[in-house]
Amino acid sequence: MVRFFNITRTLYKVSDFITFLKSNNLDLSPRFQRRSVWSKGTKSFLVDTVIRGLPIPIIFLRDKGTDPNTFEPKREVIDGQQRIRTVIAYVAPSLAAKSLKEFDINRDSFVISRSHNKDLANKTFSQLDDETRQRILDYQFSVHILPLDVDDREILEIFMRMNSTSYELKPQELRNARFFGEFKMTVYNLAAGQLNSWRQWKIFSDDEISRMEEVELTSELIYLMFNGISSKSKASLDKIYSEKDSEFTGRKIVEKRFKLVMDNIEHFFGQNISSSPYSKKTLFYSFFAVFYDLLFGLNSTIKRNIKAKAINSSDIKLIKDSEAIFKTKPLDEIYKLFGRRTTDIRTRKALFNFIRCGGKNWQKR
Repeated sequence: MVRFFNITRTLYKVSDFITFLKSNNLDLSPRFQRRSVWSKGTKSFLVDTVIRGLPIPIIFLRDKGTDPNTFEPKREVIDGQQRIRTVIAYVAPSLAAKSLKEFDINRDSFVISRSHNKDLANKTFSQLDDETRQRILDYQFSVHILPLDVDDREILEIFMRMNSTSYELKPQELRNARFFGEFKMTVYNLAAGQLNSWRQWKIFSDDEISRMEEVELTSELIYLMFNGISSKSKASLDKIYSEKDSEFTGRKIVEKRFKLVMDNIEHFFGQNISSSPYSKKTLFYSFFAVFYDLLFGLNSTIKRNIKAKAINSSDIKLIKDSEAIFKTKPLDEIYKLFGRRTTDIRTRKALFNFIRCGGKNWQKR
């Protein structure tokens, strides 16, 4: 016989969860829940999400009956423990220290990071203004409550079904879930700021944007500013995210240069990119590198803010001459002249030289 589940769907405020914990009617650490392992950056990002009123994934609870002494319902957290722990640790650290298992005030306390919210950076809950504190307390979590008769085996089946409909995360999606610091926020904001360009230039489809491919390319272009033209490497991108997670020295210079390069591409090519070979993301990397070289020099340091050079008409003519050659044959055939992989350093450098030289004597550079 088919088993039917009567799941209650409701909303609980942050203040509700604090009340549940105070009255000892909420079990945050059932045996199949992992203990808190979130970084301070992850926690800061969650609290900022709450402050902004943005949605957070559903929290799952299981009914554990009614307390015979207080006549109040008792529940345990099935999924969402770390979200609840994080908010309570921020709002009521003394309650968290008293009520949450394995809670360490020195390890688990945190403040809002500047990379997430400049206006509230380094502030504890008690240091926030009354309006912001009330906004946090009134924030509503979407909650699904499983009935008392759902056993552990059935809970595992529920989550097996939920996970079976999800897709494998791409490397950039994994970075987005792992890092929450200065570098990640800078890359995300720069990529989001060019959303109209990515679409108008037809470099990325909406599906690709939903999978954060434009964020990954932006990451590569920033890596280029620090290290010059290089092969596409998951390990290299992971490393720069990690190294610059807590402190991103040169962030303002990178932001200024990235925007200036994109503005110049828009100025000189604009809507024509969508119908040109430069709309291919495999070619756009080298195309961007040419503009960056013309404006700042590929070997320029990020440590010093230098004035951008002027791009003259002869430089643009060479780029357009290269574009015309690219159009003479299918790109796949042209790529074979440069190397096997379009993301390999040798291929990228060859494409860069080809574009920079107008398709002439590119092999000598």
